Amino acid sequence: MPPPLTDSFFPMSTAGVVAVALPTPLRRTFDYLLPDGVAVPEPGTRVAVKFGNQQLLGIVIETRSDSELPIEKLRPLDSVLDKTPLLPQELLQLCKWSSDYYHHPLGEVLATAIPTALRQGEAAHLQREKAWRLTPQGRECAPDKLKRAPKQLALWRQLSVLGPDQHLLHKDLLLQEISRSALKGLEDKGLTEAVEVDPVPLASPKLLAEPPLQLNCEQADALENIASTQFATYLLYGTTGSGKTEVYLQAIAKALEQGKQALVLIPEIGLTPQTLSRFRRRFHRPMAVMHSGLSDSERKQAWLLAANGQADIIIGTRSAIFTPLPKAGIVILDEEHDSSFKQQDGFRYSARDLAAVRCHRLGIPLVLGSATPSLESYYNAHQQRYRLLTLTTRAGEAKAPEIELIDLKRQPLQDGMTQALLDQVQLHLQSGNQVLVFLNRRGFAPTLMCHDCGWISQCPACDARLTVHQTPSHLHCHHCDYQRPLISQCPNCQSLELHCVGQGTERTEMTLQQTFEDYAVIRVDRDTTRRKDAMQNIVDKVNEGEPCILVGTQMLAKGHHFPNVTLVAILDADGGLFSTDFRGPEKMGQLLLQVSGRAGRAHKPGKVLIQSHLCDHPLLQTLLRQGYSAYANLLLQERQVAQLPPLRPMVLLRAESKRAENAFQFLDWARRAAEQLHPSSPELQYLGPLPAPMEKRNQRYRYQLQISANQRGRLHHLLKPLLEQLDQAPLARRCRWSVDVDPQDMT
Repeated sequence: MPPPLTDSFFPMSTAGVVAVALPTPLRRTFDYLLPDGVAVPEPGTRVAVKFGNQQLLGIVIETRSDSELPIEKLRPLDSVLDKTPLLPQELLQLCKWSSDYYHHPLGEVLATAIPTALRQGEAAHLQREKAWRLTPQGRECAPDKLKRAPKQLALWRQLSVLGPDQHLLHKDLLLQEISRSALKGLEDKGLTEAVEVDPVPLASPKLLAEPPLQLNCEQADALENIASTQFATYLLYGTTGSGKTEVYLQAIAKALEQGKQALVLIPEIGLTPQTLSRFRRRFHRPMAVMHSGLSDSERKQAWLLAANGQADIIIGTRSAIFTPLPKAGIVILDEEHDSSFKQQDGFRYSARDLAAVRCHRLGIPLVLGSATPSLESYYNAHQQRYRLLTLTTRAGEAKAPEIELIDLKRQPLQDGMTQALLDQVQLHLQSGNQVLVFLNRRGFAPTLMCHDCGWISQCPACDARLTVHQTPSHLHCHHCDYQRPLISQCPNCQSLELHCVGQGTERTEMTLQQTFEDYAVIRVDRDTTRRKDAMQNIVDKVNEGEPCILVGTQMLAKGHHFPNVTLVAILDADGGLFSTDFRGPEKMGQLLLQVSGRAGRAHKPGKVLIQSHLCDHPLLQTLLRQGYSAYANLLLQERQVAQLPPLRPMVLLRAESKRAENAFQFLDWARRAAEQLHPSSPELQYLGPLPAPMEKRNQRYRYQLQISANQRGRLHHLLKPLLEQLDQAPLARRCRWSVDVDPQDMT
């Protein structure tokens, strides 16, 4: 940030008024005077200003000759940070559109679009980066001298094939799992040296590092239909293992051949290393990575590389949709159905929907890929708003797995697993294959219960039970993060008969380790993947091919390729059938098929076992017997009857407070204000205020008001004047409240 403001006087010009967007919850811009002698900043430029008693960094929106306020009441700008706009006009206009559509303050939208380091006032220029090369002594070193240090030897071999003036970037070596200790070990021996280099090497004249794979007929048709020079949104609807990634790669190659950039959005950070590795094997082009796991300086560096046109391929998570693309050529959203593409707090934007808007404005193609498309995208494709491209068969020799239901009723269970399932696990392990056991519940058990009086461990801050964890031993609320030691005596009746009820991934892992002592059991959930690179280390271990059992949550369902997994066991398929969220069945079907798709992805046949108490449920039968298209059609019919999205647009007003009446009264007032603007009718309807599905969370009581309309324009026509009233309402100061356009999570 620039130095603090002083009381020094700035000469003021009545001809220069600058409208600035500041990161505040106020839905407006603020006028400042341009000091004499300062060049007029263009829209998109960063400026430092006084706001109240603090100094803020804002973005210039426009310059004017006058203001609605008296000129003498305007403060001058403190400083202009950029000689040229930091945000290009295209991106600035996208942020303005996003602010209008999601009814969120423009200053906070712009703050989301800019990396933290630039938001804090750092200079917008690239820094030289650390790299490694061999010293003259290192070039003369015999590999036998490093045989006792295999990691150092592997690093030395990588560097030894380079020329004297060539190097490898430090960040790239870390992405390849080269340890810092190996780097330091070679440096201490005088075999390598660190140097500072320009961040981007010259692009190789050769585009491809490896030849593309041979496409089957469906893949070739899909690729041919993706226009490279005009806008269209394509839904690449391909079964798991059908080769969607190869279509992405070859579509990107088309854009790169034309000298353009490609933006690839993925649903979570854990997929970044394997995605980056796949792209680096294919292309001789500079790449940038954008996600929240990077340091502020790394994120700034990647953002500027893209903004300067020096990164040809940008790979990132949700917020990467705001990356500048001066040579935009194509945008790809992999696993477009994933709910992580919708921001769930603050500025509640959808990266998928913003991608469609941005690509339309840029005149470039957008490819949405999924084996289980969201109902929104599926519906848009069938309404011919999107172009549907289908891949119905698995690529290469891989075959779709055989799916078998196991009825849990009246079956003896061993920690949630039937004997039939355990027998199949044994059979596949003995055949030298790997097994994936899926249970979407962390911890050892979801409930601690007293056998004598029925007491259940409840979170004091939420309407939720405390989950039992064994490593380390404690009780944990996964909603507010409340934790306490694991107890051995009932606080209600002092009984020692406390039982862990239900199964979590920890308990399943323990049972499988005891049952299959000769095989490794690897747990994959949020608890085991907290450390940096932990997920990639697990993937690398599994891909070594040794027989093992993977036990995990939905993290295993997102795009991972395990060629040696031949059996997928889903321990409980019933959760989504009882969800309080109308999207529950949709998410359940997507999750079941995504997890099932991990089986039999190579030449080995795959099998899927699904345990359920409701094997005859029509939704489950439709999904497993007729496929996802029939399932999606059935869900759309239900949504049509219930008048729910995507058939009917929706907005959710949320409010929360430590006193339940504050949240309820605010939303009740909001509904009455809305009905004065537009009375309830078939065209625009209100539901609530009602308690949220989990009414109390983190000591706050939560309520929501649902507003739906037959036309999207009606909702926005109502929201603008309504939010102006809500911002000024005295009740608004007694609670936290927000507006969520196109909500994806009702809980």
